[in-house]
Amino acid sequence: MDHFTPFSAAVGGAIIGLATTLLWVANGRTAGISTIAGSVYPFHRHDVLWRVLFLIGLPLGAYLGAEVGPSVLSEISANPPMVDLSAVGLVAAGLLVGIGTRIGRGCTSGHGICGLARMSPRSLVAVGTFMATAVITVFVMRHVI
Repeated sequence: MDHFTPFSAAVGGAIIGLATTLLWVANGRTAGISTIAGSVYPFHRHDVLWRVLFLIGLPLGAYLGAEVGPSVLSEISANPPMVDLSAVGLVAAGLLVGIGTRIGRGCTSGHGICGLARMSPRSLVAVGTFMATAVITVFVMRHVI
């Protein structure tokens, strides 16, 4: 495996677990990003603020992690990975992910983090599908194409 960073992965996983637990305890909600984003509009007056703040926090947290992470943990590279895809390719990928979350009735975070923790059979099938698709995609990209 190239570039596996176990310590930062464990720290990141612990932070994600803490954040999803806090959302569950404070709000009684699971942290499935597609469900949170999909429920912003049409909005319900008393249920939209936390969703908007959660969604703003995602890119903000990524930005802070990219800026602060390399100075805190030496295993985090200061150079982010490059995506070799055109704007059209990125839009197409985003649309495919959006369609997949609708078909799968949730996203990887909802099924993988929250659904498995609740022992949801649907989430177990969804995560198995995500993982099998990822393995096949990596194999094809590295050995076929």
